[in-house]
Amino acid sequence: MGAAHQFKNEPSDAAKRVPDGLFVDCPYCHTHFYEKQLGKYKVCPNCGYGFRLTAHERVAQVLDDHSFVETNAELSLQNPDFPGYADKLHKAQRTTKLRDAVMTGTGTVKGQAVAVGIMDSHFVMGSLGTIVGEKITRLFELALQEKLPVILFTASGGARMQEGIQSLMQMAKISGVLARFQQAGLFYLVVLTDPTTGGVTASFAMDGDVTLAEPHALIGFAGRRVIEQTLHEKLPDDFQRAESLKQQGFVDEIVTRENLADTIAKLVRLHRRNEA
Repeated sequence: MGAAHQFKNEPSDAAKRVPDGLFVDCPYCHTHFYEKQLGKYKVCPNCGYGFRLTAHERVAQVLDDHSFVETNAELSLQNPDFPGYADKLHKAQRTTKLRDAVMTGTGTVKGQAVAVGIMDSHFVMGSLGTIVGEKITRLFELALQEKLPVILFTASGGARMQEGIQSLMQMAKISGVLARFQQAGLFYLVVLTDPTTGGVTASFAMDGDVTLAEPHALIGFAGRRVIEQTLHEKLPDDFQRAESLKQQGFVDEIVTRENLADTIAKLVRLHRRNEA
């Protein structure tokens, strides 16, 4: 069969020569664009949606150079008994270079000393398990001892089913230490990133003194399809997006990535001025 009769579903010679990953699709506006247009902040050039970052990328974008000191990096779940769970964890650890789905530590943002926690959706979808809960709890305890504000970047698909009731108990555990932290008059700033869902949204993600969000971030408890099937109604396109939550008063401000460090530093300075 000649070239003129090439099957329609067979890629052309030119298409075969295009490297993988050269073009990307925005998950929010579905624009197809050249990968290099994402820029250093990994933001869609059409709608401003922020592509999901790793914890290490977030540190590089927000914290001052060489200021971050990781805490409790060695914590990991020992001998999980859920079938296949150990292999899943080991794969995520190799891929992300993390022991679990959150990185915690101390550092500075525009010269302002902070304790920071960064949830990573690349590690089992940022799900909340016992190690994530323990690391965030220890972060608040350290910040309480050192009188530091806590900046927490949330990104989660919800509680981790493989750990059963133990994962759900982390919601209460973190909320308990957070109450002591806030009673001491210390500042807790939440940055909601895409996605923040499930038990994380139902607990510490919505308990901040100030709540910021990235543009178009998905934020909610139950999934869209579950809600539509329960209500038997079609939900609006902007349902559970940061902009809609801001209109309803759940988010204080939507901040682009290029302005996040300046905004965080400003809020920390204002709080410390009030403390004085």
